[in-house]
Amino acid sequence: MKRLSLTAAASMLGLALGMAPMTDLKSAELKILAGGSLTGPLNELAPQFERASGHKLSIHFDSTPNLIKQVTSGAPFDLAVVPVDVFKDAAARARFAPGPTIDIARAGYGVIVRSGAPRPDVGTPDALKKTLLGAPSITFVPESAAGAYVLKTFDRLGIGEAMKVKTRPQTAPAQIAAAVAKGDADLGIFLVNVLIAPGVELAGPFPAELQQELVFAAAVAAEAKEPDAAKAFIAFLTTPAAASVFKAKGMTPG
Repeated sequence: MKRLSLTAAASMLGLALGMAPMTDLKSAELKILAGGSLTGPLNELAPQFERASGHKLSIHFDSTPNLIKQVTSGAPFDLAVVPVDVFKDAAARARFAPGPTIDIARAGYGVIVRSGAPRPDVGTPDALKKTLLGAPSITFVPESAAGAYVLKTFDRLGIGEAMKVKTRPQTAPAQIAAAVAKGDADLGIFLVNVLIAPGVELAGPFPAELQQELVFAAAVAAEAKEPDAAKAFIAFLTTPAAASVFKAKGMTPG
């Protein structure tokens, strides 16, 4: 995704988390759509932006199919920070302002086990295949952009059908680690940033031959009621301070 200059919006924000709330811009309430895998970092960053800008944020987190439905439903929103797959849908892309989207952060895929359980080998495609076939149960969010890639990986390994009977599907990324921690599933498979949680341990990332990063990008809605504030929030998400939060949550900024 091409990066767009947000100098003006960044200047409005000030790009400093410690500054006093802005007084030269009218306070706005932003309606934001976001990928479920961004729940951790955005919930940490939102209060920082609110303090620095004076704006209020209302963020709805959801899976890619549901985000596409929401974007195309006609319901009002100001901006989205979502998997790039949302923008690949023509009807959804039409609901955003013309121009390039802004890459915000990305994450790769990995596998977790319950804390204290033996860590299986996932370092090569053959090892990952053996581990998946040997697991009594697995869990992930099939109805999502990340879930679609997990399913594609199963197919590439030739185990798509075998995985269907083992899968304990979840509806939100945070449920994956919780299910593994409780023993409801033996392996959790998804974006690494949402797999980092209490009660579980990372067995490892996908092997290089199968690894792929899911990119989350941002854009202002074509009919945004608060376009300037929306641009300011996107600018904020590209600052070094925001980048440090994304890194701490297991993601790569930009």
